Amino acid sequence: MNWLFSPPSIDDLTRLLKAWRFWSLGAVIGAVIGAAVFYVAPPPYRAQATVLVDFNLEQAWPQETDRQQFFYLERETRKLEEIAWSDNVMRAVADSAGSITVNELRDKKLELSQPAEGGWHFYATDHDPQSAEQLASVWAQAFAEQASENIKNSAGLNSLIQIEVTQDENLPVERSVSLSEYLLAGSIGFLLLSSFFILFFPSPQPSPTLRGERE
Repeated sequence: MNWLFSPPSIDDLTRLLKAWRFWSLGAVIGAVIGAAVFYVAPPPYRAQATVLVDFNLEQAWPQETDRQQFFYLERETRKLEEIAWSDNVMRAVADSAGSITVNELRDKKLELSQPAEGGWHFYATDHDPQSAEQLASVWAQAFAEQASENIKNSAGLNSLIQIEVTQDENLPVERSVSLSEYLLAGSIGFLLLSSFFILFFPSPQPSPTLRGERE
């Protein structure tokens, strides 16, 4: 077992460098394997809806105190995130899908981009592109309605915040993992396994008798 944990030697590095033809071929083989996996077992589709969130900092903090603006943004952002994942919003999305539970939506189906002032992106994944688009659209609409109702009724959010759904139709839908990522992962994975094979299973060397006969 000592050879397994011993540091690499010059011979090991030389053996790896000499196998450059194998690395070139291996990269191609790995990419082909990655492409095959992508088409045989493709990743789900992901749709994106967008909601514009304007905190109106100029009106909320006219003195432009950085510390106050920071805490204001952090506090209101956390409140909006809670609304996005609230039971009421999740139930509205689940009802639109029919056979999906709220737990599945929170654990697997939905993803919220890093929220800040500006566009909030609501992602939904599904193996059916139309279902993914519907989930993302309904989630964005339900969030905007719930947040606007909260602002209107002064139920916790600052009244200066403005919420507007800017994209809930004809949403961009694409695979959650691109083909290029599969190609890259296949190439790297194949080359990594190949390096272990070359290091741990060196090619047999000719016996001294055979070398002497050749000389």
